[in-house]
Parts: sequence; structure tokens; C-alpha cells
Amino acid sequence: MKLPTMAALLLTVGAIGVACGGNGVSDGDGSSQTGSGNGSASTGTNGGTGEGGAGEGGTGFGGLPDVGGDHSSGGTSNGGSSGQGGACATETARADLEPVYLAFAFDVSGSMGMGDDPWHDKTLKWDPVVAATKQFFADPLSQGLNASLRFFPSEGDNDTKCDADTYLTPEVPMTPLPSPDFAAAIDAVTPETADDWRGGTPTLFVMQGTISYTTAQRQATPGRYAIVLVTDGYPAGCGSRYNQVSLVADQAETALADGIPTYVIGVANPPIEGAPETVEDMNDVAVAGGTEHAYLIDTGNPAATAAAFKAAVDAIRGAAVSCTVAIPPAPDGRTFDAQKVRVTYTSGGDEATALTYDQDCETEEAWRYDSAENPTQIVLCDSTCAAIQADPAAALGVDFTCEDVITIPR
Repeated sequence: MKLPTMAALLLTVGAIGVACGGNGVSDGDGSSQTGSGNGSASTGTNGGTGEGGAGEGGTGFGGLPDVGGDHSSGGTSNGGSSGQGGACATETARADLEPVYLAFAFDVSGSMGMGDDPWHDKTLKWDPVVAATKQFFADPLSQGLNASLRFFPSEGDNDTKCDADTYLTPEVPMTPLPSPDFAAAIDAVTPETADDWRGGTPTLFVMQGTISYTTAQRQATPGRYAIVLVTDGYPAGCGSRYNQVSLVADQAETALADGIPTYVIGVANPPIEGAPETVEDMNDVAVAGGTEHAYLIDTGNPAATAAAFKAAVDAIRGAAVSCTVAIPPAPDGRTFDAQKVRVTYTSGGDEATALTYDQDCETEEAWRYDSAENPTQIVLCDSTCAAIQADPAAALGVDFTCEDVITIPR
């Protein structure tokens, strides 16, 4: 459809959160929604000098004929037009979705493929998981995301492996995706022989180090940060005091309180007689980290394992992207008018579709303001957010119109 008199803002959504629907929180002071002119009401001609909106004496557009209300004489207001004659100028403003940063902590312990037990089969666990991981980091659909990669356990003795400081620096620092750096790092850490596999699973300490890393990164480069923990077993190798899933969950809860969720991908043992269950309790870490459940991946069929792992990281990619957009500055220096905003959604090359404004998010395909009284952000309601997350080719448009197109409840 043709979109009338508007300024369009396109936001490419390269992946797919949090901050959908629900209660938004204002990040700062927004502009007033209603005009308040400085001039007095008058009955002057239509060619007045009001800058859009109404003066104190009326509710019409300054200088525009046949639009309700008296016209301001010399005053300024919150309307959408400016200049002599009150013509509404079409302008374009730009805003961006909050950038996303994923910090991966990746298990490279011997149970992933050492072969010392039948269920530690490299062809059934390491190889398909690594193939899917490489695909994610190289996938063009990951464009717009940033990621880091830290392997655990580290090399060295237990004093080194079981120390949070060891994991402060990832092998691959925060890097825009797609990138070949991750595949190169994975190839470099892949053992050539059974004796080259590392021992122990110091999950508590890699979580502590990764949380410290992401916290420092966020202070330097603001954005949406999340941790992605990939492991095939419970904590081990650092003594009974530290080999506890509950301690890892406590770390995830602490990170969540600071706005950093934790996603968990658990790689199960193949269905071989005698193989222990080693990942079920990792759900506790995901729940504590605010992501509802761990993605538990079955092994035994390499193709199915690779597909399931790829689906898990794709789901995480989607969930990590915010469905909250900061309202861009009103074009041409005009005062923002919250009722002169339309939000549209486009998939690929399709025509734009206008979304419905619904401050209560009771309508499908809707959006709302973070605050009806003092808006600073556009928040997509749950169903709209889910559609954006599931559509890597999605784009949002924020249209600044010359007339009221929504009504904000008072």
C-alpha cells in the first residue's frame, strides 16, 4: 500500500527478546504529547505564523485552513508542521534497534569426544555440535549480532582451570557476525588425538569470568548482552565444594539481576547402555538466568544433532533481539507529537503493513509506547515481537505523519 505524507524509518532486523509487550520502562524524559502555544488565540487568517499544532487558544494546526481550532498568532506549539502557510513537510528520521552481544562459553572437555567411554564419541557429540556452531557464526542471517567465544576448561592445572580470572578474556573477543574467526578458533582447539582433550568442567568459574567480561563490555559499549552456555555435563574437576549446579544457577541469577540473561544448550549423552544423564539439571541454570528452560540436544544421530543444535542457536538468536525501539528525534527540529506516529512492518520485499497502536497490547499485530504519559520508546506487543523474531528479513518503519493517526488513552 502507498503510505501517505510521512517520514519513513526502516530498521533492518537481522535476527531475532526480551522487552516484548508487557510493562515498558521509560529510559528518560520524553516530549509532551499535546501542544501548548506561546501566543494568544486569534481569529487571524489562514496564513499565520504558527509552527504546526495549536496555541493556547485552540486545537487546530497553526496556519492550516479547514482544520479545527483557532490559529495561533506568533506562538509555537507541538504540531507537526512549520513555516508560513503551515504546509506539512515530509522528513526522515533514523533510529536503530539496540545492538545485541552474545558471549558464548563453550565446553571442550573430554566428554565431548575423547572416546574413553562409548558415549564420549566424537562423531556423535563434538563433530555435529561444532558443525552447527560454525554455521551459526558464519550465517548471513546472524548479521547485526555480535558474539564472543570462550572455551572451557582452559589448559593448565586445576589451579588455573578453577579460577574465574582465567576466563576473563575470550579466545574470540566481541566480533560482528558473520565472521570466520570463530571457525578458526574452534579448529585450533579441536584435539588431534584422544590424549589432547582437556579434563574437567569448571562451569562455575567460566560463568564468573564470562559475567565479568560481559559487564565490562557493556560499560564500554552499551547494548543488550546475554550469555550462551554450551556444555555436555554437570560441573566437575574443581572439588565437591564448587562442582554444584546450584552455584552456577546462582551466578546466572546474579547476572540476570544486572540485566544479562543466560541461555543454556545442554548436549546429552547418546542413548547407549550405561550412559549417565548429565544435562537435565542445567534447566535450573536457564530458569535462574531468565530464559525459561535449557535447550537439551539429543545425540546418537549426527545429522539430527546438528539440526537440533542449529535450531537451538537460531532460537537464541531470535530471543536475544529486543523488540523495543527508541523513538527517534522528530524531523526538522519539530516537537514530537506522540499521536502523529505510525509503525509499519515489512517482510523482505513485501509492502509495508501498518501495525495497530494498542497501549494495553490486547490486539494482535500491535505496538504501544513504553509510557502513555511520557513516551520515549516504541514497544512491540507479544504477537508482533514474536513475528519479528521469527523473520530474519523483517523491517520496521516509524512514520511521522501530518495528522493524528492514533489516540492515546488518558
